[in-house]
Amino acid sequence: MREAGGSVRVAKNRLAKIALEGTPSASIADLLQGQTVLAYSEDPVAAAKVAEAYAKDNAKLVILGGAMGENPLDRAGVTAVAAMPSREELIADIVGLLGAPASNLAGAIGAPAANIASILTTIEERAEAA
Repeated sequence: MREAGGSVRVAKNRLAKIALEGTPSASIADLLQGQTVLAYSEDPVAAAKVAEAYAKDNAKLVILGGAMGENPLDRAGVTAVAAMPSREELIADIVGLLGAPASNLAGAIGAPAANIASILTTIEERAEAA
């Protein structure tokens, strides 16, 4: 989790409920029953991805739900968030999309000149051969 920029904490449920009061994530207080592990990160997707990956390999970890800002998430919601691309992946995709039209335009502008040069070379070779 640390490598993904997140943290994991084990907390007593009563203390966690008190800490959640007045925060946007207060809606998950009902999920805090039994042994509880809280995973969180600045990137809204990172903690869900790491928790999902760990839960696949370890049957003892059961994801009950989570929160994304003020929105409570059930188990399916956490799975859906984990399937989303991370912030860094989205930024890379956007940069790629922004750069693609420019490279396509440069290729289209340069292509006719390359075609003309090859036609002239072919005409020259034919003239020399004749």
